[in-house]
Amino acid sequence: MAPPSPARLFATLVGAILFVAGIVGFFHDLSWFNYLYVASGAIGLLVAGIAPRPYALCAGAIYTALAVVDFSSRGWPHLAVGLLGLAAFAATHNQFRGSKSTNRVGKEPRKRSRRLKPRAQAAAKGS
Repeated sequence: MAPPSPARLFATLVGAILFVAGIVGFFHDLSWFNYLYVASGAIGLLVAGIAPRPYALCAGAIYTALAVVDFSSRGWPHLAVGLLGLAAFAATHNQFRGSKSTNRVGKEPRKRSRRLKPRAQAAAKGS
């Protein structure tokens, strides 16, 4: 079994941390950050097995932008999550790049057969 990709690790671990941080944060204050943490953490946990690379890119971009716009006491954790997400996106190989068929990842695309269909063969003989 192959080890999980960096994007999948990011989606799973950071998703769980954000989800728990959002739930715990509700006991301290009702900030909109808590809603953001719960939503982005839940999405990360849900898509960790399906689409971790796009999640890492989106979460990385959102949290990096959030750190740049509002660099308060929460700025450092946002910047860390954002940069980790962008790094996980960059470190994960896109398995569908350069492949014509998604069922045959890493293999050459199938070549079409030059054999004529039965109807075309009959038409070719009759000419």
